Amino acid sequence: MAYWLLKTEPENYSYFDLERDGSTVWDGVNNSLALKHLRTMFLGDLALIYHTGKERQIIGLAEIVSQPYIDPALNDSKRAVVDVRALRKVNQPVTLAQIKQDNKFTDFDLLRLPRLSVVPVWEVYWQRLFELTNNTN
Repeated sequence: MAYWLLKTEPENYSYFDLERDGSTVWDGVNNSLALKHLRTMFLGDLALIYHTGKERQIIGLAEIVSQPYIDPALNDSKRAVVDVRALRKVNQPVTLAQIKQDNKFTDFDLLRLPRLSVVPVWEVYWQRLFELTNNTN
């Protein structure tokens, strides 16, 4: 199993929208590296949902519920999507400021590549983020 951080603009589609819908097609990824990451996802991988914009915080946990496939809305073989299912809201949101202040996040792509919308999360970072959310795995 792999771990991911998926960014979304809450004004367009928030974690609460995902909870309401139950699951959704995770689309709109344009960046080549982000698409490469998305194409390496597997059924059962877990993802933290991160609200961008003014919020800049991890707000929820989701599961990848499909293998990557070509975005049916675009019919472009270069544009991949996955289906994502809401699992639960985190007990305590984790802000970007908290992550930046924590010296345990050295080399975390969220900080190194801040414009990347699909970020792999190493297990050591995943464990630390879960500590900060006051959730258990």
